[in-house]
Amino acid sequence: MKPAKSMQPLVRGLLVALFWLGVWQALSMLAAKPVLFASPLDTVKALLRLLPTKDFWAAAATSLGRISLGFFLGLLIGLALGIAAFRFSLVRTLLSPLLTLVKTVPVASFIILILVWFGSGPLAVIVSLLIVLPQIYTSTLAGLGSADRELLEMAKLFRVSPGRTAWRIYRPALSPYLLGTCASALGMSWKAGIAAEVIGTPLHSIGEQMYLSKIYMDTAELFAWTATVILLSVGFEKLVLALLRKAAK
Repeated sequence: MKPAKSMQPLVRGLLVALFWLGVWQALSMLAAKPVLFASPLDTVKALLRLLPTKDFWAAAATSLGRISLGFFLGLLIGLALGIAAFRFSLVRTLLSPLLTLVKTVPVASFIILILVWFGSGPLAVIVSLLIVLPQIYTSTLAGLGSADRELLEMAKLFRVSPGRTAWRIYRPALSPYLLGTCASALGMSWKAGIAAEVIGTPLHSIGEQMYLSKIYMDTAELFAWTATVILLSVGFEKLVLALLRKAAK
C-alpha cells in the first residue's frame, strides 16, 4: 500500500537521511579509526555529552548572537546603502570601488585585519556583516530597478505620495530579490562567522570549542559542534525568511 500523498515528502526525506547516514557510517568504517572519521553514533554520544554542560549553551548562544547581529547589521546597512545608491547616482559611484573591494578581498585577510584592529570579540559580527552587506546592496539595486515603469508613471501623474509609492510599487518589486539573496546570505554568514571564530578563537564561542576539539584530536566532538552549527544555521534561516516573507505581504 502506497503512503498517502501528504506523507510522501516525509518518507522521502527519511529515506534520503538514512542513505546519507549509511554513507557516513561506511566512511567511518573504512577509516577504521574514530580519530580520523567519527561515526554517527560516536557523534551523537559526543553531542549528548555536551548538551548538559554550561559551556555548550554559552558557546551556542554567543555565536548565535554575534552572527545574528552581523547578519542583521549587514541587511540593514546594505538595504539603506542600496536605496541611497538607487536614488542618487553619486552615491552609487562612490560606493562602487568600496563594494568591489569588500567582495574581492579574501575573508582571511579581513579576519587578520579585524583581529589586529579590534581583537577577537567582534570578529564574527564584522565578518558576517561584510559577507552579507554587498549581497544585500546589489539585490536592493536590482530589485528597485525592476519596479514597473508604467505604475511609477501613473503614480507620478496622480501625485501619489513618495511613501505610498515606495510601499505599493517598490516594495513588491524588491521583496523577491531580497528574499532570494537572504536565503544564500544567511548560510554564508554562518560559514564565514564560524570560520572567523575558529581562527580568532574568541572566548565562549563555537569556533573556540571546535579549535579545542582539533587540538585534542576529538573528532567526534568536532562533528558534534559541526552538527550544532548546521542546526543553528538552518533554524535561524527558517526563522528569518519566515519573518521577511511576513513583512513582504
